[in-house]
Amino acid sequence: MPDTAENQAKDQPRRRQARGERRIAQLLEAAATVFCSTGYTAASTNAIAREAGVSPGTLYQFFPNKEAIAIELGDRLMHEMRDTYGEALAPVGPATTLEAAVGAAVDRFIAFNCDHPVFFALMHGPDIPGRIAEEHDALHVTLLARIEGLLSSLLPDASPADLSRTAHMCLGLYKAGLELVLGHEGAEQEAYIEELKHVLVRYLEPLVGERRGRDQASSTRTP
Repeated sequence: MPDTAENQAKDQPRRRQARGERRIAQLLEAAATVFCSTGYTAASTNAIAREAGVSPGTLYQFFPNKEAIAIELGDRLMHEMRDTYGEALAPVGPATTLEAAVGAAVDRFIAFNCDHPVFFALMHGPDIPGRIAEEHDALHVTLLARIEGLLSSLLPDASPADLSRTAHMCLGLYKAGLELVLGHEGAEQEAYIEELKHVLVRYLEPLVGERRGRDQASSTRTP
């Protein structure tokens, strides 16, 4: 049965909304490319429109300036990042080895950053918009809390102060290694990923080993 005029009228706003969402996604993808190649400060709305293959006027229909574009892009990336660390930093069971726990977490985070290199460019650049900086600070605090949660399953007897210090060290080591990972490609990138895992495991091994040693000693004691 052909659509009535009423049904066609209802479909038009939905079609316009779908076209608008596709255009926004197109502009955000272009902005990510430009921010990665030039940095936030040197980027311009003209460059983003050119990368997207649209006119500046089309861009301004959706975003008033590049800061609004960066904020929308940052919001979407941080939402996805929260999903990533929610999966990567869940507490592990006693049968999980340290190498497996570290490897799984690093692989998840590296995959996210390799898929979205603009996240590193925006969040760690010297010139990010104020709102993004504030949201990133909040993300950083939450991320540290999740790392502490993972560490507490590996170090159940550690004090809150020790867990906090260890979490800060792990995150600092990861960020330092991440910059090296993103600066390489192919086999060399894979080699740096393995080096990063090695560094984190070697840092945590003495702490976790002390706990395991105590557990093993207590399990072998005779009543």
